[in-house]
Amino acid sequence: MHLRPDRIATVIGATLAALAPLASAQTFPTKPIRILVGAPPGGSNDIFARAIGPRISPALGQSVIVDNRPGANQLIAGDLCAKAAPDGHTLYITTTSFAAGVAIAPKQPFDPVNDLTGVTKVGNGPMALVVHPSLPAKNAKELVAIARARPGQLNYTSSGVGSINHMAMEVFKSAAKIDLVHIPHKGMGPAVTDLMAGNVQVLIVSLPSVAAQMKSGRLRALGVTGSKRTSFAPELPTVAESGVPGFEATLWWGIFAPSKTPKPVIDRLNSEIHKAMATPDMKKVFVDFGAEPDPTTPEAFSAYVKAEIAKWTTVVRDAKIKAE
Repeated sequence: MHLRPDRIATVIGATLAALAPLASAQTFPTKPIRILVGAPPGGSNDIFARAIGPRISPALGQSVIVDNRPGANQLIAGDLCAKAAPDGHTLYITTTSFAAGVAIAPKQPFDPVNDLTGVTKVGNGPMALVVHPSLPAKNAKELVAIARARPGQLNYTSSGVGSINHMAMEVFKSAAKIDLVHIPHKGMGPAVTDLMAGNVQVLIVSLPSVAAQMKSGRLRALGVTGSKRTSFAPELPTVAESGVPGFEATLWWGIFAPSKTPKPVIDRLNSEIHKAMATPDMKKVFVDFGAEPDPTTPEAFSAYVKAEIAKWTTVVRDAKIKAE
């Protein structure tokens, strides 16, 4: 059997195209890996990125650099990742704020679903429902009773319109059938300060952000927002068990790559990150932040984020939240 020259060229081209991803995986990485973080240094995703980087660097044979690009509910960093070369050398670690940000502002300079591909989820963690001590509520049930007796008179704060604590409180309001007034701030620091001053009464926030204030009595935690209690504060019940059945709003963290990154490269990154996540010292990093490691397959993480975007889009629609 003899093939025409044009058919030979076609077969060779197809074979080379099929082998290209394998070759790229075998040579990957060829330079330092950059992890984009959509928040300033010191936040949870920044801390996790700086913990994961040194633990995967030796196995990959390249340094891992954390690049902070805050803004737009972490979507500026997402845009940079989506438009980077799809070779595995640019990654993006983000949180639930990514899905919430897409929900409130779906028109982005990139496609949040199709221009990024999941590498792995890395962790989950609850938030805490906290109040100013002047509010005589010791649990979620008592807070709901006070709010129902004083509709529209209690204020809650957040780190900004469309932030995950804003969205979570809207879910809480809906589940509890109460009316609270939103007083947004630009950042969690000012929000916590305003709560401690008694200018607002309620906040949903990550546990480590208010651990010191809870311990000193300057703020009172009523419960955690996850489906189960957390080892970070085991004395706290869940909000669901303490007065608002069915309520749940958790934080998650995960890593993306540009969408056309070869699957063997994604699988290599996934494998090395999973190994890092399994170490006792890495688990401690998460526990100290009120979270738990939760690595997944790339496909599972991509599907999870797509579902999260849909969920928060429904919250935005039902609560009539508009971007600032």
